[in-house]
Amino acid sequence: MNISELKAKITSGDLDTKLKELYGEGAVEAQKKRYLSACDKFSEFFPDDGEVSVFSAPGRTEICGNHTDHQHGCVLAAAVDLDVIGIVSFNDSNIIRIRSEGHEPNNVDISSLAPAESEKGTSDSLIRGVAAGFKKLGYANGGFDAYTTSDVLSGSGLSSSAAFEVLIGTIIDRRYNSGKVGAIEIAKIGQYAENVFFGKKSGLMDQTVCSVGSAVFMDFADTGAPKVTAAGCDLDKYGYSLFITDTKGSHADLSDDYSAVPSEMLSVAKQLGKEYLRACDENEFYAKLPELRKTCSDRALLRAGHFFLENKRAVIAAKAIESGAMAHFLDIVKKSGRSSAMWLQNLYSTKDPHSQGITLALAVSELTLHGAGACRVHGGGFAGTIQAFVPNELADKYRESMDSLFGEGSCKKLRIRGAGGTQVV
Repeated sequence: MNISELKAKITSGDLDTKLKELYGEGAVEAQKKRYLSACDKFSEFFPDDGEVSVFSAPGRTEICGNHTDHQHGCVLAAAVDLDVIGIVSFNDSNIIRIRSEGHEPNNVDISSLAPAESEKGTSDSLIRGVAAGFKKLGYANGGFDAYTTSDVLSGSGLSSSAAFEVLIGTIIDRRYNSGKVGAIEIAKIGQYAENVFFGKKSGLMDQTVCSVGSAVFMDFADTGAPKVTAAGCDLDKYGYSLFITDTKGSHADLSDDYSAVPSEMLSVAKQLGKEYLRACDENEFYAKLPELRKTCSDRALLRAGHFFLENKRAVIAAKAIESGAMAHFLDIVKKSGRSSAMWLQNLYSTKDPHSQGITLALAVSELTLHGAGACRVHGGGFAGTIQAFVPNELADKYRESMDSLFGEGSCKKLRIRGAGGTQVV
């Protein structure tokens, strides 16, 4: 199928069923325009390419389990209907050429698969890292040309980087490995690329949800073989909508804030004789608090306490939403939010205490919801987004309240998406 044939398929409605599955019935026409625009951009950048395919990888929303995965903990999360799509033509060379909307072009020669210091923190490093991850595990890789466009908000806690990694991994898996690598291994490869090549230490949660799709409960006790189980999360059935609000806070100079969370948790684990907190005994931790204060900071101890409580909350939240106990589920979400604020302390950076967009958004959310629904910090925190479960009858009022505070379009209603990384056509 060439690009003209693909455009004809989109225009005629041949892909409507697939688009409805990925984005919901109400979004089909808007997505058709988006896909057609991406086709035109692909033709502009790669006019001589022939056969094309289309791939998609979603962003994700963490529902419960804030900063637990890097300590081998449990997380409840879901893929969402914001995604990165790629119009792709395979060149069967060792060159991966990507043009991404709003970004500089990527031209990565994967003949060399060693981490490059000059690429740290760039998209090139992620591309090279994913290709290297396939090679490291004994799988094949190869080149391709792609135009990508993403509506996964960067810096929103919706994991735009993980979605990009999963997209690259899904493309390589389907073309060069006949899809046999699978979602979990693609997630691990994405994490490897981010940790080793990009230079960001992260857990496995983001990539797993983006790759697997749907609402899932994940137990990372064994990060080599995480337990991933489906978690029913039909919000429409119970009359609720999921909203994410971008508070427009700057993510500049927050690397130290993010890295301090796992490092402080690990410092407590080390004093308890373990590598990470999941391996520690919670009762021993509380019993030894006076002694631990001699070697660990108070904030490190609070963050460790958050882990122990949040890890249990993730398990309870998954069971509650699966059984339809909505009131119990919302109570757990509220407790998770309070724990992130008081124990984990990731609502704002102490380097800039006057900028507290997340805290303000949560305060106004609580005032708007009047005790109904639930809200919490979303993702890594310090700047970025909040999450809210809003009764449908308050949905319009809630969106207006958030948009008036942070600007039109800041508050977005999300839909949980069933598919993870996938080939659309």
